[in-house]
Amino acid sequence: MGGASAERDVSLSSGKECAAALRAEGYEVVEVDAGPDLALRLAEIRPDVAFNALHGRWGEDGCVQGLLEWLRIPYTHSGVLASALAMDKTRAKQAYRAAGLPVAESLLAPAREVGARHVMAPPYVVKPNAEGSSVGIHIVREAADPPPALAEDAPEALLVEAFVPGRELTTTVIGERALGVTDILTEGWYDYDAKYSEGGSVHVFPADIPAEIEIHCLDYALRAHEALGCRGVSRTDFRWDESRGLEGLVLLETNTQPGMTPTSLVPEQAAALGMSFGALCAWMVEDASCDR
Repeated sequence: MGGASAERDVSLSSGKECAAALRAEGYEVVEVDAGPDLALRLAEIRPDVAFNALHGRWGEDGCVQGLLEWLRIPYTHSGVLASALAMDKTRAKQAYRAAGLPVAESLLAPAREVGARHVMAPPYVVKPNAEGSSVGIHIVREAADPPPALAEDAPEALLVEAFVPGRELTTTVIGERALGVTDILTEGWYDYDAKYSEGGSVHVFPADIPAEIEIHCLDYALRAHEALGCRGVSRTDFRWDESRGLEGLVLLETNTQPGMTPTSLVPEQAAALGMSFGALCAWMVEDASCDR
């Protein structure tokens, strides 16, 4: 848990929750704040399983998965290739399109161009191509608006994606089963604070949506999981423009290391279907392997 990504604080919270739950389930747990000495720490501990509660770069993009494969330590969640694909939003979209899944128009552009002019007709969204948890996102709503003011440390290449209006929906996949659909209600848009602050958003599960939309969310999430080659648990996010019916349902991204905090969506969906947080964490441990 922890690590050095922009999502370090979220990972620490996820890790503490999962560690406590696993101890309650009878497992012996050692908490490791992942740093440059991670390989040495793991060699000292010699764990039976590595429960990966890292988020963002180095923990969710195939890097730590490659280290665990090298050390032959069974680990949770997706393997090297699926993790790298899902974290790279542009390549993930290519996999979605190849699988016939609906995605928004998008392009990859240099940060200097994105900050100097509209590289796509507004409204559009600018986001890092390889970060999660709504880190570094800008929304440009009108042609009269200036290009986004980017941070000095913004990545050199940014994903620019057509803005999709409507509701925020999400579906969890555990193993080979899509659990259901949550409708995320928040003031404004689902940013970092809305995701992780107490009361920042309201999660409605099951979502009050037409059966056709629910069925397709479940189908699309499972197909996205399979198209990327995910293992264990993943969560796929959607936007749905009600005015356009099924044509308004668009797949945004798949998270291979979804949050496991008190306000996180995956534990909520599992709990609503009768799987406690402890049982969910235990399932992940028992599902762990190498060569994922």
